Amino acid sequence: MPDRPVTAPAPNDADPRPSSALVPKKPLLMRFGKWVQPRINALIARSSRVGDRPVYDTREFPWVARLEENWEVIEEEVAAVLGDLERIPPLATISPDHRRIAPPRKWRSFFLIGYRYRAEENCRRCPRTTELVSGIPGLNSAFFSILEPGTHIPLHTGVTKLIMTCHLGIRVPREADKCWMDVAGQVLNWQAGRAIVFDDTFIHEVRNDTAETRVVLLIQFRRPAGPLGRLVGSLFLEGVRRSRFVQDARRGVRDWKG
Repeated sequence: MPDRPVTAPAPNDADPRPSSALVPKKPLLMRFGKWVQPRINALIARSSRVGDRPVYDTREFPWVARLEENWEVIEEEVAAVLGDLERIPPLATISPDHRRIAPPRKWRSFFLIGYRYRAEENCRRCPRTTELVSGIPGLNSAFFSILEPGTHIPLHTGVTKLIMTCHLGIRVPREADKCWMDVAGQVLNWQAGRAIVFDDTFIHEVRNDTAETRVVLLIQFRRPAGPLGRLVGSLFLEGVRRSRFVQDARRGVRDWKG
C-alpha cells in the first residue's frame, strides 16, 4: 500500500469506492516489514512442504473434510448472526489498512479469531463453529466474510506466504458464475459446503455481481514448511500480529457498536 498520509476522511457510506488515500501512513517498522516481506516470502516458498502455487487440492489438508462435513451446522450459526446484518462491522471501518480495497459497508467480517486473538462474544454466539476451527493445525484466523450484492474487491495480495487461506462456502448466490474469485488467472466459484484453499500472496480479486449476499467461512492457517521457513516466517508473523495493522483491527472489532 502507498506510504502517504491520509488525505480524505474515513469511508463515507454514500461513497462505495475504496481508496488508498484512506489508509493511514505506515510507521517506520511497518515500512521495513514491507521491504523485507518479499525476501521472507521467497525463503518460505523454498521451504514449503506443499509446493508454491496459487490454488491447492483440498485433500492435501485432511482437516478440510471435517469442515465440509459440518457446513450445515456452521450455516445454522451464520443464519442467527445474519439476522441483524447491521451489527456486523464493515471491514473498511474496523481495519483502516483495508480501505484501499474494501468498499464501505459492502464487505463485512464477523471475527471469531484474528491473528490468534479471540473475539470472545462472537465465539460464544457461534460455539460449534469455534469448536470446529479450533482443531485446525496452525490456525491463525477464522471469520465469516460477507460480500453484499454488487461488491468488487480489486486486485490485491496478502501479507505472508507462511499463511494460507481456506474459504468454506456457506451461502452462495444462485447465479454462481457471477460471483467469483480470480487467483493468478484461475477463476474460482464457491459452492455451499465445499472448500477452496489458495495462497493469497498471489494477486487476486473478488466480485459478487449478483443480487444476493455471499458468505464464506474464511480460515487462515500456517503453511506446512521446513524448519528454517517456519522459524523465519513465525518471527515475521509475530511482528505482524503486534503491528498497528492487526491491533487497529482488533480494537475496531472490540469497539464496534453497530
